[in-house]
Amino acid sequence: MSLFRVALFSFLFSFFYSCGKKSEPLSEGGLERIQALMADMEKEAQEMAAELDRVAHLYEYLVQKRDSVLEESTVLKYTFEGPFSTNRPDQDSSLSSVIILNTTSDRKKAEEEVRLTNSLDSLFASFIRKNKMAVQIYSNSAMQVSRVYPSYDAKNIVDPNIDVTTFNFYYEADSVHNPSRGLVWIPDAYVDPAGKGWILSLVHPIYEGDKLFSVLGVDFTVSALIQNYLESVEGNFILVNGKGDIVAAKGEATEFLGMPPLKNHVYRESIQSDNFRISDFNLFHSKSAEVRKMAQALLFEKKNRYEFVDEANLRLALGLSFNKIDWYLIELFSEY
Repeated sequence: MSLFRVALFSFLFSFFYSCGKKSEPLSEGGLERIQALMADMEKEAQEMAAELDRVAHLYEYLVQKRDSVLEESTVLKYTFEGPFSTNRPDQDSSLSSVIILNTTSDRKKAEEEVRLTNSLDSLFASFIRKNKMAVQIYSNSAMQVSRVYPSYDAKNIVDPNIDVTTFNFYYEADSVHNPSRGLVWIPDAYVDPAGKGWILSLVHPIYEGDKLFSVLGVDFTVSALIQNYLESVEGNFILVNGKGDIVAAKGEATEFLGMPPLKNHVYRESIQSDNFRISDFNLFHSKSAEVRKMAQALLFEKKNRYEFVDEANLRLALGLSFNKIDWYLIELFSEY
C-alpha cells in the first residue's frame, strides 16, 4: 500500500506539457498525437484534483466542528488489536483500514480522532467510485492516525512504529513546503512493494486553525495510465523519467530499444514485482549506442525528435516533456 513506503513516494502528476518550437514539420502524425494524449491525461488529472479538493473541504468542516461532531459520534465504530483496526478487506466494503500508530503521543486523543473522522469513510468510497483510476484514498494525521480506503491487510504490511510525519507524502503538504495550503502533486513515483506497480500521488493538507491536522491523499497507478491512455491509440510509446528509467511502455517499444524482450503484459507484471530493478529498463543502459544518443537528445538536450541512422529497427523518435515534472512521453517509429 502507498501510505508507508521507505521508498520515495510518489509523483507529481501535473500533466501540463511543454511543446517547444519546431524548426521543421514532423511526420508520422507529428507531436500532435503526443500532445493529445497529454491533454487527455491533464483533463482527468484536473478532474481528480477538483474532486479531492471537495473532499478536503468537507474534511476541514469536520475538524472545524469538532465539538458538535464528537457529541453526535459517541461510538468508536472500529475495534482495534493494538495499532490496527480488526476489520478485514473481505468483510465490510464500506470500512477503511484504520491504524493508530505506536508513535502517537496520546492514544485516547487518537481514538477521539477516529470518531471525529468516521464519516470520511462514505466520502472516500464515493471518491473511489467516481475516479476509476484511483486505487486508494487516505488520511495521515499529526496524531499518527491513518485511514485508508479501500481497506487492506495493513497488519501484514505496515510497520506500526513509524512516524508518518517524516515521510514526504506528509511533509510535502506542510506550511514550509506548501504555504498556499492547496493541492500538491508528489514529484516522484515509486514502485509499490505490495505489487501495485508504479504509484502516483496527490495530497492536500487539512488544517485546524494554523496547525496542520492531517494530510489527505489519493494514489493511482502507472498501469492505469497504460490501460486508459497508451493502449487507446496505435503506436509504440514509452513514458520515461528524467534519468531515462522506463516507467511505462506499450507495443514493441522495449524490444526496439534493446531492453529485455518483454511483451506489454509481461512488462507490467515485471514492473509490479517486488524485486523489479528499474536499472534494467533505463535508456542509458541500452545495448544500442543510438538509443543512448536518442535519450541524450530528448531528455538532456530537450529536443523533440531524433532520427536514427545506424539502428536497424528504428528510424524516428518523437517526444515531449511534461511541464512540471521531469517525465517524457516518447513515440517510436520502426523501419517497417
